[in-house]
Amino acid sequence: MEIPESERKAARWAHDLFVLNIFFFHLLLTPATLVLDLGRKGMLIPLAFSGLVIAYTWWRGRNEQRAFVAAHWRLAFRRCKLLMWGYAGTAAIFLLAELLTMGMKDPHMANIMLTVVTRIAIMPTLIMAMVTVVMEASAGGLASKGRLHEKSEPAVSG
Repeated sequence: MEIPESERKAARWAHDLFVLNIFFFHLLLTPATLVLDLGRKGMLIPLAFSGLVIAYTWWRGRNEQRAFVAAHWRLAFRRCKLLMWGYAGTAAIFLLAELLTMGMKDPHMANIMLTVVTRIAIMPTLIMAMVTVVMEASAGGLASKGRLHEKSEPAVSG
């Protein structure tokens, strides 16, 4: 079955939006919050914007009427879930650092430890961002060709 060009472009947009989310909110905005010294609360800014993109991806996947396009939005959302696991890992490391420094008597040492852990804590999100960008680039290529990921194939037969 031939997928019309308009549906291919609409399906590809799901993956392009995901990649834009990663580049703007994770690879540009997150380091900017560190450079601008906005603190750990500043790390919530990219997370909030990314959360909006993830929510939109979820909504589009559930409300899209064209089966091929909806399958690609749902695939993009599955990748968003992987990214959210990265967020969870980052949050767990932040929480652990907070617990470790809570009882420290020397505030300078606590500040140093929090600074170091902040750099380490972003790694789960950064790693998942890189992995999912590669996956999404591949899925975007499939969308352009009018094909689905092999796990999505049966859902759109006929």
